[in-house]
Amino acid sequence: MNVETKPKTQPKTAVKTGADILIDSLIEQKVDTIFGYPGGAVLPIYDALYRSDGNFEHILTRHEQGAIHAAEGYARVSGRPGVVLATSGPGATNLITGIADAMMDSLPLVIITGQVATSVTGTDAFQEADVMGITTPITKHNYQVQSSYDIPRIIKEAFHIASTGRPGPVVVDIPKDISANPCLKVDESDFHLPGYQPTIKPNPLQIKKLTEALKKSKKPLILTGAGVIHGKASDLLLDIVEAYELPVTSTLLGLGAFPGDHKLFLGMAGMHGTYTSNMAISECDLLINIGARFDDRLTGNLEHFATNATVAHIDIDPAEIGKNVTTHIPIVSDSRAALEELKKQVNEKPDHGAWMAQLKENKASYPLWYNNPSEDMIPQWLIKSLHDATNGDAIVTTDVGQHQMWTAQYYAFAQPNKWVTSGGLGTMGFGFPAAIGAQLAAPEEPVVAVVGDGGFQMTLQELSVLQERGLPVKIIIVNNGALGMVRQWQEAFYDKRYSESIVSVQPDFVKLAESYNIRGMKFETQKQFNDSIKEIMDYNGPVLLDCRVLQQENVYPMVPPGKGIHEMIGVKP
Repeated sequence: MNVETKPKTQPKTAVKTGADILIDSLIEQKVDTIFGYPGGAVLPIYDALYRSDGNFEHILTRHEQGAIHAAEGYARVSGRPGVVLATSGPGATNLITGIADAMMDSLPLVIITGQVATSVTGTDAFQEADVMGITTPITKHNYQVQSSYDIPRIIKEAFHIASTGRPGPVVVDIPKDISANPCLKVDESDFHLPGYQPTIKPNPLQIKKLTEALKKSKKPLILTGAGVIHGKASDLLLDIVEAYELPVTSTLLGLGAFPGDHKLFLGMAGMHGTYTSNMAISECDLLINIGARFDDRLTGNLEHFATNATVAHIDIDPAEIGKNVTTHIPIVSDSRAALEELKKQVNEKPDHGAWMAQLKENKASYPLWYNNPSEDMIPQWLIKSLHDATNGDAIVTTDVGQHQMWTAQYYAFAQPNKWVTSGGLGTMGFGFPAAIGAQLAAPEEPVVAVVGDGGFQMTLQELSVLQERGLPVKIIIVNNGALGMVRQWQEAFYDKRYSESIVSVQPDFVKLAESYNIRGMKFETQKQFNDSIKEIMDYNGPVLLDCRVLQQENVYPMVPPGKGIHEMIGVKP
């Protein structure tokens, strides 16, 4: 790798600039990795980064969208805020999709954007964009720095806000003159945020109400969301579930919060959830939601959702409680703190033997299914085989679409922080750069990006980063020559009018990989995949696999639009 060496004599600064103060502040926050792309308004910051003597690993992505999705993957796996640096105007606006994605999925990010100089702000100067106005609806908080004196305090606040309470993205917009000019004095005080005091501990009386409801319940059910993972509460959840033999289902983003191979796990719930999970929600008399949003992909038609249940909702964000589903036992709390209190108070196992027998029968009678009549590559088979080849231990990232749902269904995630996907916003192009961030967060872990042929082409330029850094990410393109989920909906609800969903022209993905000096392989049969996958996973370098799967395969079960989650299609006994 050819890297320009720094000159022996580096520029000296008599006093620190705003950019130097920013770098010092990032060091104080123990930042080790920055994802970014330089430009005019952030040149002072990049110059300070150059002079920072290797305190940071800067990852130069090939597009700002790649930078922010990589930061999301880093944050999801590490639990620490991902840090992004981009220039003003188009640099900042190219981050918008990722910022909205992180906001929807509660991922901690600190995004630093350059801005035009204060002397020309508001004049439609070159590469000026109203970053504050654009990002206000899609951030947890945002700042525009007015003085370099404020930078240390603002950076402390930004990291605190991003990583506490319900995590989320925070934008810090810095005009170029403020980052470039010397600053004789800085604010050394700690931050003070009297209006931001997230509730961490639960009200014990509310936990007592939940305990009493659990004692009386004949059909209890636990629903896990990503809040269990953010709260690092998976171990406590497992203890409680096993002690009281409680069935568990999960949202898409909650997968891994409870072991996916556990006998008490019913599978994912929602639009493409298992029959057992969806029917359990429809029939339970106590639904305990821990850290999930009750979004529409989970609930289906709200008129039919958990109509027989007392609903308890544990969530650190009070705005989510009662927003979509009527909640009878609201508990505002960090998930770990709530489960700690619940573990103290629960001392009686519910009388629910008949319920457990019914759920066990449903699991046996209505499993996930697919036809496997030949040696052709079946996408469901592909994901199951990937799980077997990795022993279920890989960190798996995905784009959005059919392959995402098949991965959620068939890769039984047994541990938290192994599943990285775009949930709320459903962002195509997310999976591959997220895998880069995940690999940097966990360099010793196997990382697999499962992507569609459509989504991969939105951010494939980040192959440059794999080549440059030698990151051993394995890319599996589930290639059905279509925008698969769009095609499935057009088949089911638009009388097979496949308007612009069949992709007749594609690049040669193997040659594409090889052009980046990355190993590329094309598989069309199960035997080809089986013969090579172990060697591929053991290979200490990046590999791209173009896996040609049947175009006609659909994701089942499926809850049609407007239906309740008990009204699934594609269920086979």
